[in-house]
Amino acid sequence: MRDSAPGHTLPVPPQRSSALARAAHTNEVIELLLGLLLEVVAEKAPEIESLLLGADSAIQVDAGTLIRTLQAQAIWFQLIGLAEENNAMRRRRQTEVERGAAALPGTLARTFAQAAQSGISANEIQTMLDTAQVCPVVTAHPTEAKRITVLEILRRIYLLLMQLESPRWTPRERDELIAKVKIEIELLWLTGEARLKKPTVEEEAQWGLHFVRETLHEGLLQVMESVSQALADAYPEHVFRIAPFFVFGSWIGGDRDGNPTVTAAVTDQIVSLNRDTSLALYRDRLLVLLTRLSVTRNLIEAGDQQAAKLHACIGDSKLVEEFEQRNPGEIFRQYITWMQSKLGDGVQTQNQYADAEELITDLRHLESALEASNCGSISRALVTPFRREVEAYRFRTFALDVRQNTTVTTATLVEIWRAKTGVAADVDSPAQTSSAWREWLHAELTTTQSEPPFFDQLSEVGRETLGVLTLIRERRTTVDRQAFGSFVLSMTRNVNDVLGVYLLAKYAGLFADTNSTEICTLPTVPLFETIDDLRNAPAIMRELLSVPIVRRSVREHGGVQEVMVGYSDSNKDGGYLCSNWELSKAQSALTRVGAKAGIPVSFFHGRGGSVSRGGAPAGRAVAAQPAGSVHGRMRVTEQGETVSAKYANLGTARYNLELLAASVFEHTLKSHCEPELRPNHEFDEAMEALSGISNAAYRNLVEHPGLFDYFKSASPADELALLNMGSRPARRFGARTLEDLRAIPWVFAWTQNRHMLPGWYGVGTGLAEFVRVRGQRGQQLLIDMFEQSRLFRLIIDEVEKTLLRTSLDVASEYAALVPDEATRDSIFALVEAEYHRSVAMVLQISASQRLCDRFWRFRLQFDRRQAAIDGIARQQIQMIRRFRDPSIDECRRQSYLPALLASMNCVSAALGWTG
Repeated sequence: MRDSAPGHTLPVPPQRSSALARAAHTNEVIELLLGLLLEVVAEKAPEIESLLLGADSAIQVDAGTLIRTLQAQAIWFQLIGLAEENNAMRRRRQTEVERGAAALPGTLARTFAQAAQSGISANEIQTMLDTAQVCPVVTAHPTEAKRITVLEILRRIYLLLMQLESPRWTPRERDELIAKVKIEIELLWLTGEARLKKPTVEEEAQWGLHFVRETLHEGLLQVMESVSQALADAYPEHVFRIAPFFVFGSWIGGDRDGNPTVTAAVTDQIVSLNRDTSLALYRDRLLVLLTRLSVTRNLIEAGDQQAAKLHACIGDSKLVEEFEQRNPGEIFRQYITWMQSKLGDGVQTQNQYADAEELITDLRHLESALEASNCGSISRALVTPFRREVEAYRFRTFALDVRQNTTVTTATLVEIWRAKTGVAADVDSPAQTSSAWREWLHAELTTTQSEPPFFDQLSEVGRETLGVLTLIRERRTTVDRQAFGSFVLSMTRNVNDVLGVYLLAKYAGLFADTNSTEICTLPTVPLFETIDDLRNAPAIMRELLSVPIVRRSVREHGGVQEVMVGYSDSNKDGGYLCSNWELSKAQSALTRVGAKAGIPVSFFHGRGGSVSRGGAPAGRAVAAQPAGSVHGRMRVTEQGETVSAKYANLGTARYNLELLAASVFEHTLKSHCEPELRPNHEFDEAMEALSGISNAAYRNLVEHPGLFDYFKSASPADELALLNMGSRPARRFGARTLEDLRAIPWVFAWTQNRHMLPGWYGVGTGLAEFVRVRGQRGQQLLIDMFEQSRLFRLIIDEVEKTLLRTSLDVASEYAALVPDEATRDSIFALVEAEYHRSVAMVLQISASQRLCDRFWRFRLQFDRRQAAIDGIARQQIQMIRRFRDPSIDECRRQSYLPALLASMNCVSAALGWTG
């Protein structure tokens, strides 16, 4: 096989400096990494070196050479990302050194310092902390192309770059560190990026737990310490109670919406894996405590008294005697040894703690004994962080959500309805929106139930649905009472959908009272995804929160009803501007519904990495939420490559965790009095008009009769399934329609072909038509909104970034893959016109001369990659053409696949996200 090379994809490196210590800018780190990569390439694949350095793209190369070239490109993009991450971290540290933590945006120090300066009382802060909950949720969405092995190598390179920042090294030591970096790059070259098979759910779970082991457990402790220090600095006269407000959630092993591989047995396996991970971390912590707490009894105040107290906790006199002989005079080591024996070694001896609360209680006893022994500083340094870690991770690491859609839950209930009523199979059940169905649900919910019923005639789907709910009940007892988080109900369309989950929970024994009629112990979170669902959400929740059993159950869960809002599906449904406006309106309305019902509504944000799936700078995204909609609580999905971008390295992980917490707290404390979030009728009316116009333009595109064929032909949409990124299928029910296509492949395909439509299409028409109708006054209103409305500013900013990444030249070459000329020309003409319209309007509103001049770092990062991405895209087009050619025999056709998949990985690595 002969193919043209990408050409002009890597910059020619200038002479590399002999001392990285003098590197003050990202380009110098990039220079080092590029030089090392080229050295590896010269040793391992010298035939591609000239291609990487910009050889003529007309040169013909074989398939193997092409794959190796793409592999080098992917490594290069990853190395650039490390250099940029390292520089961002160094820049934040330098700001903190020069101006203090309170001067650094996104820090807890700044948030609480500003709160104190604004006159917010310590009592108001304490009230917020008492009910606060910040929860990043790692999802199973298949958008991470990197294997754990690759993540580990990249982390080692990052740590070596950090070491090279130090000026203390001799030239010899520096050369040794640089040699280690080269070894890791060589390992990256030899490891291979692409998965050879689809990952199992367990492998996805191990991927998520990798970040806990590497960074999140330590990052969490650092953030909690930052909270304590920031509060002490801002309110020195007050002592705060700091509850474990940070909780980590997961969907991996619980998200069964359209994923047939997630069975109840698999969920059980993942819950056990999550438990084992947290217990292993605690065993390591106890070992560290045992090593370090070598405090002699006769050198501390009230040593005998504290020994008696700790021995009383142990209880067994024979054990006390044994521990005293093992560590004579060292009462704290004796106590820790007892804790070790209770926690077990995970192999031969099992954990004897009934639940995490017992371990937390034992740690509190240890803290108290150290405090009473005048060892408070040691306690706060060594024991308190451990106790906070157990409070956050408990015996479950992640609180595992279960997600299912209403199609499945309703089908299961219909089966049960038939079993209970004895109605023949050929008789239709009541419509799920009917009063008859509602009456049946209410009758079942209010019927006394002494024990869970058994239904022996259910289908496999029905058995699985009830089986996972039964598993929740059982594993709450044997693993941790908080092993599971919530039941997330996707495609929620009416109150009956939610009440149906309550009834299924009742059948599974998930009610707190003996009669199973009062309180459901399973928090149920309705998910509103489409534009219509978002518009209907306030009426649905108003009705739901009036149902007595729901009100009682919500109060039992803490008094807050959580609602999930979906960014990706609403975007796919209505376009970017319409989606963002409807999301904002829905949250405002739902906040009012909760206030009127006396049950606050908190929000779970289903965001992804790309702009079109809700991806945006975290601080600005939280700050743009409607006033009063956060109130100290927020859950947000962290998907795929977003997880590795945020949490692969400790410094970056700590920064992102602190940024999320600080943003939530700042919004809670300030949103009601911020001018940018105050209700503005004129702005709202303008947003309504813009949303309607942009939605019409977007729907005109997606309802074009030829769009689905265009989408499939002008992108690698079908080939995505061969990339083996995740365990979940690309479609929910196997249909081959645009409506059933998941949002991830929808965004992935438009990203690979550089159309980027989900992130901007319709915005240009919305803005241009608004100005055309309203004239100069309308244009000035848009400028005022750009300057004064956080939501509108965020929309314009993110659209501008997406437009920069869009390439009409590359997109037109992908469009040439569409066989029907009329379809191709009509759709691409719409895209081209809307692109130019959007660019012109965004630049006009922002008063800029060029896209992203306002975001110079963002532009610089893209400029480093653009030529390479364009070259890879053109190579991908040729491989798609050959792979789809029906005249080529199957064996030869399949030979093009590895390079095609490598090109997808390349583009994903360059942009930082797949979908």
